[in-house]
Amino acid sequence: MIFMEFSHLLKELRKDKNLTHEQLAQKLGYSSAIIGHWEKGIREPKLSAIKAIAVFFDVSTDYLLGFEDEFGAKAKI
Repeated sequence: MIFMEFSHLLKELRKDKNLTHEQLAQKLGYSSAIIGHWEKGIREPKLSAIKAIAVFFDVSTDYLLGFEDEFGAKAKI
C-alpha cells in the first residue's frame, strides 16, 4: 500500500475537483502562490490550513498527512 506525501495529495485533490491554484486559493482564503508552494513541497501548511483543506475536500487530516490511505487503512510506520 502506497501512502502519498501531502504535496502530491493536495495536487491530486485539486485536480480531481478541476480547480486551478487560483480557484482553490480563493476558496481556502490563501494566495495561489502558497498553494503552489505546498504542491511543490517548498513549504508545509500550518495546522489551521490542513484542517481547512480536509474540510473542503471532505477527507481526514490523517489522510492528508499520510497516516492513512483513502479508505482509512492506517500506515505502518
